[in-house]
Amino acid sequence: MHATAVAEIPVETSRPMPIFDVNNPGFHADFDEKPFEFTHCFSAHHPMFQLPRIRQILDHPVLMHHAYYDHGPIVVNQKWQELPERKLTSKEVFDNINDASGWMMLRHLEKDPEYNELLEQCLNEVKQLTGRKIDEDKKSQEAIIFFTSPNRTTAYHIDRECNLLMQVAGNKEMNIFDRNDRDVTPETELETFWSKDNNAGIYKPQFQDRAYVYRMRPGTGVHIPVNSPHWLKTPDNVSISFSISYQYKDTRRKYVYQANYHLRRMGLNPTPPGKSELLDNTKRAAVAAGFAVK
Repeated sequence: MHATAVAEIPVETSRPMPIFDVNNPGFHADFDEKPFEFTHCFSAHHPMFQLPRIRQILDHPVLMHHAYYDHGPIVVNQKWQELPERKLTSKEVFDNINDASGWMMLRHLEKDPEYNELLEQCLNEVKQLTGRKIDEDKKSQEAIIFFTSPNRTTAYHIDRECNLLMQVAGNKEMNIFDRNDRDVTPETELETFWSKDNNAGIYKPQFQDRAYVYRMRPGTGVHIPVNSPHWLKTPDNVSISFSISYQYKDTRRKYVYQANYHLRRMGLNPTPPGKSELLDNTKRAAVAAGFAVK
């Protein structure tokens, strides 16, 4: 009597739900060039974005030291050194977010294994959707949660990160400007930003009508290319946003802008980045050899 052969049934492995819409053309056409809106799967029902889980960050022995916050009235052209004096603790702002007129930036969540898993999944999808060699280009990556009171402004600024900002709860208005518009952001501002002052961007209300304006709501996000000036306004609701970002290696932009900063101080009119690969490479080599502002 022969045993009957039984065909093996393949085991179906579960795959995580995609975070981003794979049909969004912006990822391939505009990534780190122009801002664009996208959709994502995160919401306030996600276990990592429920208030008790976020509140744990403020008790984490490491992450609590990376929680930045302020509270009080803010205007679009506010400078960081002009922020109102803090009279509340971070936990008091969090627990009274409806009335505190507060803004919290909970940084370096990649140090938490659960948030880092989300960051890695996001970046892996971004690599697939954009075709970019992110692992070769980046020097660091970061996950951040922004927690904001109703009727609160986030002042105009520029960042050194390539960023995807995802709205998880509440609504928010995002105003982003073209980083290549030299009326909005002169070369001198970018040179100063990369060399010595993260607060170098200056809001120019006469150019507000040039902004891309996005009405962010849960399930939508906005891509913010490196150095694209922006400011935000939260309406009459509490806002929770999740940001994933990475910084390029210093040779990409920083070294060229630093070289131009010093050349301009010597009375020269340096060629902007991207106009001459030979000049850019020469500047990168000079700064890498020790002529940078650290």
